[in-house]
Parts: sequence; C-alpha cells; structure tokens
Amino acid sequence: MYKYLVLVGVVFLVFGCKKEIMPKPAAHLRLDYPIAQYFGFDSPCTFVFDYNSNTKVKVTDSCYVTIEYPKMKATVYLTYKSVTSTNLEELLKDAQKLTYKHVVKADDISEIPFLNRNHKVYGMFYQVGGNAATNTQFYATDSTKHFISGSVYFYAKPNFDSIMPAASYVKDDMKTLMETLRWKY
Repeated sequence: MYKYLVLVGVVFLVFGCKKEIMPKPAAHLRLDYPIAQYFGFDSPCTFVFDYNSNTKVKVTDSCYVTIEYPKMKATVYLTYKSVTSTNLEELLKDAQKLTYKHVVKADDISEIPFLNRNHKVYGMFYQVGGNAATNTQFYATDSTKHFISGSVYFYAKPNFDSIMPAASYVKDDMKTLMETLRWKY
C-alpha cells in the first residue's frame, strides 16, 4: 500500500507542477487611427471644403451631405440652407437650439467663434462634453446667401469615455472642414 501512495504522490508531483500563474498588468485599449490626409471636395452645391481621405462623402440633390467614417461607425451630417432677407435669424436660432438640446446629458458646452473675413465664412464651433448624442457641431454662414450646419453622430450608445479617441479624431476633421469651407459665387 505504501508503494502505491508514493507512486500516486510522484505522479501528482510530476504532472501537477505547472508554471506559476502571473497576473497580467493593467492595460488600456489602444486605438490608432490613420493620419488624416485632406483633399478638396468640389461639391455640386454652392460650397466646397476639404475632407479626410479615409471617409466616404455623399451628396443628395438638395445639398444634404454625409461624411461617413466606416471604421468608427460615425457620420457627419451637413445641412445647407439658402439665406434670405428674413430667415437668417431663424437659421441661427435653430442651429443653437439643436446644440443646446443636448444640455440634459452634456457636462459642458464650449462655444468657439469662427471668423474668416477673406472668404466670408462666419460661424460657431460647439464642443459638447459628456454623454450627449453628438459631441461636435458647427454652423457657418456668409450672412447674405449661404448657411450650413454640421453635426457628428456615432452609431453607439453615448458613452464619451468609450468613444473619446474617435470623437477627437472626427472633431479635428470637422474643424478642418469649417476652416476650409468656401462659398461658390
């Protein structure tokens, strides 16, 4: 009997010894996005702008533009309206109202005025902090003929911590779009 116990003990020692399990160190998700290369988009509408080559730009007959980010599951929506002698104030109020609808979920809303006198582009760039449905919006106008507004939406539940890298990448593209916006006369 003693021989069997020793034999079983030796078997357990030989096959029971494994490498010591080491806990893995804490890690963070690393999201790398390609460096943006911008190209001019000569739309069939009354405006032009630069866009990121990693996107897909689509234009409808009524000058609604979508800029899709397939890898990030995000889309920038651009809406163009003609300015008349009576509707500029209403267009501005609507753009501001759209941004401030997110105040319920937003931690803060930063307004960054935009002014390009050389190309007659005036507007406001909004950054919405927190778990709002959109975190970046803008509007631009020449105050006499053209008005365009833009916002980005992600196809995910708003959780800013999770989408922050992608949101920052798209925000930079939207700033470039606004800075390169030109009107066709």
